[in-house]
Amino acid sequence: MGKKILYISYEGMTDSLGQSQVIPYLLGLTRLGHSITIISAEKKKYLIKEGTQVSISLSASGIKWFPVAYSNAIPGFSQRMNYRRLFVKAFRLQKKNYFDIVHCRSYIPSLIGLQLKRRHQLKFIFDMRGFWADERVEGNLWNLKNPLYHWAYRFFKKKEAEFLIDSDAVVSLTDNAKQEILSWKKTAVLPDKITVIPCCTDLDLFSERGFEEKTKSFFKDKYGITNEDFVISYSGSVGTWYLIDEMLLFFSRLKTHKQNSKFLILTPEIHHQFLCDAVEKAGLNPKDVIVYAARRNEMPMLLSLSNASVFFIKSTFSKKASSPTKMGELMSLGIPVFCNKGIGDVDQILTETNAGILIEDFSIKSFDTAIKKYFAASFSADKIREGAEKFFSLDKGIQQYNHIYLSL
Repeated sequence: MGKKILYISYEGMTDSLGQSQVIPYLLGLTRLGHSITIISAEKKKYLIKEGTQVSISLSASGIKWFPVAYSNAIPGFSQRMNYRRLFVKAFRLQKKNYFDIVHCRSYIPSLIGLQLKRRHQLKFIFDMRGFWADERVEGNLWNLKNPLYHWAYRFFKKKEAEFLIDSDAVVSLTDNAKQEILSWKKTAVLPDKITVIPCCTDLDLFSERGFEEKTKSFFKDKYGITNEDFVISYSGSVGTWYLIDEMLLFFSRLKTHKQNSKFLILTPEIHHQFLCDAVEKAGLNPKDVIVYAARRNEMPMLLSLSNASVFFIKSTFSKKASSPTKMGELMSLGIPVFCNKGIGDVDQILTETNAGILIEDFSIKSFDTAIKKYFAASFSADKIREGAEKFFSLDKGIQQYNHIYLSL
């Protein structure tokens, strides 16, 4: 028998992350018989643009969705109001629905989930998504010299321990983070309580079946990509964690080995001026760098233009818990990747699947070594796809969540 689930997310369902890393799982869990209600904080511009389509899709699958307004206009106060709106909506819905489980995505929703557990005896899933408080500090979003941020960091680290101890199940994106948590004496969490579910990929969407060749040809013609060009891609946000200057330097080194190289950057439009400035600063020809704001349904076709892809992420303690969404998507398409060491389980997965090249550091010497190694190696698209099926299958992730739900 399915369970009645209240799913709380600080990320919006109209955000790209909500559409790729929340909705596909919940649709699958609904098909397995669970009754799911979502509360999410939605940014106004995305809600206007995507809200109707998301609402229709969720409603057609039997999922109830209650969006609340998200704001960041006034630092501190806005976040408190976002939390308050989620809190009020959650407790009002609980009075009407008597949920079995509250499934909380990351730390702020887990503040609400823990109170629902204590007041209404719901089973509480702490879907941690990463070491959130440490990410805020290491990403230079919280300066610990500021008393407010110092207090916030200590508060959330204390709550993190409570979530781990008092939750009924914990979900970690990486085995690396799980092993880190198991080493903490203050929490003494048993291994069976933590399930590792990475950022999974819809293997059917990210495949050659996901687009038409004529659409691919149209895009190549429009942006001057020829069959002789070597295309390397990057998909996702830039700044904070994603090291675009280092990636542009890597591309400049690639050009010395492969002169007909093009860099395809798929990123939200808000980053485009920043990227134009970075390309100019790197001394690259703007015609060699294609920047495009892609919708999710365009991503398989656009990524398939790549001979290889690259992502460099700032390596810190908190990144032990990170699972790059783009990695599963690229591997599902059979595309080898260049990436740096020390991010989640990436080192292990890349080595085991022979899906790309690990880069030691961001020096020119390391870049040249990695590029030479790539062109000397032999990569099998089919083998890379098999690696995606083993590590990033959405169906497998859905079954893991289903097992957690049924066990509570």
